[in-house]
Amino acid sequence: MRRTALTALCLAAVATVGLTGCGGEDKPDSSTSRDSTARNTAKEHESTPKPEKEPFAGLTGGEIADKAFKATTGASSLRMTGDVPDDGSGGTIHVDMALNKRGECAGTMGMDGQGEAELIKTGDTVYMRYDEKFLRSQSEGEPEESVDAAVALLAGKWTRMSAEGSDVKDLAGFCDLDQVLGGAEDGDSDATRGKTTTIDGTPAITLKAQDGDDRFTLYVATEGEPYMLRFDSTSTAEPGSLSFSDYDEPVPVEKPAGDVLDLDSLS
Repeated sequence: MRRTALTALCLAAVATVGLTGCGGEDKPDSSTSRDSTARNTAKEHESTPKPEKEPFAGLTGGEIADKAFKATTGASSLRMTGDVPDDGSGGTIHVDMALNKRGECAGTMGMDGQGEAELIKTGDTVYMRYDEKFLRSQSEGEPEESVDAAVALLAGKWTRMSAEGSDVKDLAGFCDLDQVLGGAEDGDSDATRGKTTTIDGTPAITLKAQDGDDRFTLYVATEGEPYMLRFDSTSTAEPGSLSFSDYDEPVPVEKPAGDVLDLDSLS
């Protein structure tokens, strides 16, 4: 356990006394007694654990939540991983995405084991690469010949589209960090403090909130900036769990290397 500065200074002073008080006859004298006392004191300081400091001492759960939302919405970028509900299909979207406030993003998205798509958005262009499983699941109900042709054309290949196109406009909006975190700045004044824990090795405090039958758990970093580290929801309407990391890190939005298929020109 880390020593306090005061303890370190005390131990340094004790060591000095011990060095200058050595020597003399076999019989104990006052200096030997001081040396013995110093060593005993040093041992006590070393063996006595330092009490852990209470994170966010004196703050309510709601006040901690406010600090967390302010820090999180103030970040220039972050990485978001986890599961979110898809209102359109009623399924669950699995996402691992780094995004920033310039509307750029890079990562992967998939749905309920139905394949995966890679996504990069930079400037006004969206780049995507789909695996075969994803293409077939998204083409359900289409003629088999058309699906096979789409798989042959697109599977495993990078494509590009305008971010303003009707097919990807909503998806491009998902890359805007301000839009994704919209409303988070309002915080949750009803949140209550929970136990301390660690999230991916980062010390955190647990906050609990409830809205009717829906319950939410927020994990906030207790060291450094009070960023949100994870958000769990048991809401019947929007269950899921999202983790947040890589705050203020650059988003890897380099244009894919090699040939890129222009889908706008095909359509």
